[in-house]
Amino acid sequence: MAKGHRSQIKRERNAQKDTRPSAKLSYARVSVQKACFVLDAIRGKDVATALAILEYNPRYASSIIKKLLQSAIANAENNNGMNAENLYVAECYANKGPTMKRVRPRAQGRAYRIEKRMSHITVVLDER
Repeated sequence: MAKGHRSQIKRERNAQKDTRPSAKLSYARVSVQKACFVLDAIRGKDVATALAILEYNPRYASSIIKKLLQSAIANAENNNGMNAENLYVAECYANKGPTMKRVRPRAQGRAYRIEKRMSHITVVLDER
C-alpha cells in the first residue's frame, strides 16, 4: 500500500503523467492488422507529411486515422499551446478491441462464424 495522504499520492501520480498531446479512438470498426498498415506509414513523420499520406492512401483505415490525427493536432494547439508546424507523430499504435461474432449460414445446415474485429487506435504527437 502507498504511503502518504491521498492528495499527495494523486499529486505524485499526476507528476508522472505523459503531457504530450494525443488522441484516442476506441472501438474503431477496423482490425488491428489493417490499421497498422496505415499507422506504419505515418510513424515518425511530421504532421503535414502524415496528413498528405493519409489523404491519398486508398485504405479505409486512413480516413479514420486522418480524423484522429487532426484531433490530436487540435489538442496540441488548444490544450498545450504548441505550434502545428513543429509537431511530429511520436507514437501511433492500435490495440485489439472486442470482437463482434456473427453467424453465416452455409450449405447442408451448417453455420460458419464471422468475426468483425475492432481496435483502439492511439496517436501521440511531440514537438521538434
